[in-house]
Amino acid sequence: MKAGELFRGAKTRTDRCIVVAGASGGIGQPLSLLLKASPLIDELALYDVVNTPGVGADLSHISSPAKVTAFLPKEDGMKHAFTGADIVVIPAGIPRKPGMTRDDLFKINAGIVRDLVKGCAENCPNAYLLIISNPVNSTVPIAAEVLKAAKVFDPKKLFGVTTLDVVRAETFVAEITGQKNPAATTIPVIGGHSGETIVPLFSLAKPSVNIPADKLDALTNRVQFGGDEVVKAKDGAGSATLSMAYAGFRFAENVIKAVKGESGIVAPTYVYLPGVDGGDEIQKATGCDFFSVPVELGPGGAKKAINVLKDVNDYEKKLLAKCYEGLTGNISKGIEFIQNPPK
Repeated sequence: MKAGELFRGAKTRTDRCIVVAGASGGIGQPLSLLLKASPLIDELALYDVVNTPGVGADLSHISSPAKVTAFLPKEDGMKHAFTGADIVVIPAGIPRKPGMTRDDLFKINAGIVRDLVKGCAENCPNAYLLIISNPVNSTVPIAAEVLKAAKVFDPKKLFGVTTLDVVRAETFVAEITGQKNPAATTIPVIGGHSGETIVPLFSLAKPSVNIPADKLDALTNRVQFGGDEVVKAKDGAGSATLSMAYAGFRFAENVIKAVKGESGIVAPTYVYLPGVDGGDEIQKATGCDFFSVPVELGPGGAKKAINVLKDVNDYEKKLLAKCYEGLTGNISKGIEFIQNPPK
């Protein structure tokens, strides 16, 4: 029996199918679990280089509607997993290991994303692509370049998942305000998805929140570098996987709802501004082609980028100045990786 056949059954792909590329990893497994539990999904296809049949077998025992299929690279597994997919979520990648530089890590993960997006371009060119693999500031431009080369680039269907920054902002603010349900407060987080490129806009929170002046710097820093908290707590054994899986699921569910026709869904996400309605104005203000802003989602993907820059306060303007500088270099690094591949 070939890999995947145990779970595949009759593969018609007439229903809503979502693929997790990197399904066996620290983010991929809990993300797949959350997606399997969602009533919005008809088929969940899993793809990874190891252990996918086992993850698929495990998830297939859960009594929710989604049918589970599982594939390894052998025997055209990527083709079988991706063909007919509506949405592909990509959390694939490796964590940094002892002795490995950040540049080493970038080259490996950039190559992984490049190859997976090539697979999408060939087998599901109309799918919505949700990139989780870090560094998102660079991997999304990499994905865009691959899709452009294949002549299937639709900017409205390519998303960098920055939802974890929003989730952290909601959580950390609630610890100050006492809000019992952190998600009840909408806090825009814009820019990129690492360090100082992450800019939480507490002044635009709805309902409004009162952050004491003596706590603002620490709160901002915690949102920007919350991942370090997790790495330290795990004592070198890993990074943020469970919270990232939740954030990835939350954004994927928003995309699914919008594709199914639900209106009024707005979520911050890292997009190619020149290709999204409303994006040109933001691109001119930031000098960045890729940027995370609140985006209204619709059946076609990114319906409109919402310009919140004109409403920020002076404190946030200073944060944005640092963000633009860092983000410009990150974007260029991703594009350079494709245009002049490392040897």
